[in-house]
Amino acid sequence: MHETLKIDSYYLGLDIGGTKCAIVLGDAKGRLVDKKRFETKADRGHKAILEEFKAHIKTLMTRYGPKGLLKIGVSCGGPLDSKKGIIKSPPNLPGWNEVGIVDQFEDEFGVPVVLQNDANAGALAEWKMGAGQGVENMIFLTFGTGMGAGLILNGQIYSGANDLAGEIGHVRMADSGPIGFGKAGSFEGFCSGGGIAQLAKIRVREKLEQAINVGFCSSVTDLDILDAKTIFEAAYAGDPLAMEIIETTAQYLGKGLALLVDIINPERIVIGSIYARNEALLRPLVLKVLKREAITAAFDACEIVPAKLGDKIGDYAALGVAMQ
Repeated sequence: MHETLKIDSYYLGLDIGGTKCAIVLGDAKGRLVDKKRFETKADRGHKAILEEFKAHIKTLMTRYGPKGLLKIGVSCGGPLDSKKGIIKSPPNLPGWNEVGIVDQFEDEFGVPVVLQNDANAGALAEWKMGAGQGVENMIFLTFGTGMGAGLILNGQIYSGANDLAGEIGHVRMADSGPIGFGKAGSFEGFCSGGGIAQLAKIRVREKLEQAINVGFCSSVTDLDILDAKTIFEAAYAGDPLAMEIIETTAQYLGKGLALLVDIINPERIVIGSIYARNEALLRPLVLKVLKREAITAAFDACEIVPAKLGDKIGDYAALGVAMQ
């Protein structure tokens, strides 16, 4: 990749994950020029992992010229303190307690370093390089394994008082229901991969215990292998129970979007992962609820669109942090 595109200046994005890490090099237009991935191997501790990041950064700086590096962006799961540049023991990175990554990398490389949680980083990526281009007020919803949100308000990322802005997944949508974000009936419980799987297990068990045949699950012993992908595939094939589950998710997604539309009044809401892959099925169901629940003028001012960056969002997210 680096042999075909010559650049005078560049940004680096660091994506820190529990399983894999990446360093992405891009130009001022957001084009990916080079990248390096490696396995996290979290049990070796943060010092060894950060040293591996530094080694790869030095290799890239040698390749493209050390004077060309403008800024480094870091995307990592929370909790963290973006203002102080400290990572505070994310669940997928045990032992990362009060890791001052920003100061450490600024001292090492002599350029500004910015830290953001992964949902905010995804929002920046879609805003700069994806489906959110051209607007000043945008919300990005992850809608993957969990449900997180990143907020772009008046042309800037909004993190809140202590980096907890946008935690829409924690909002309780019903008194009971699938558990997400540690709360039964939460938005994440109904609108996430894990939540859809829970909802499916509840509904399928009810049917099987009533001796009602379920086309995509023949026995209670198969409940544990149910996931969102299975449910969507069955819904596309016309299975009525699968469609009922998807309609429940769409109903709560519409209600959750209405809350965001009414409170924040965004120009665009960009939804990733599960929604982006299944927009044809979800969109008409969601818009029906959203139109009914939201303030009409706010609904009319807001577009609901699928994320564009797809599986590459991790690469672009870290780069987007550097470019903010």
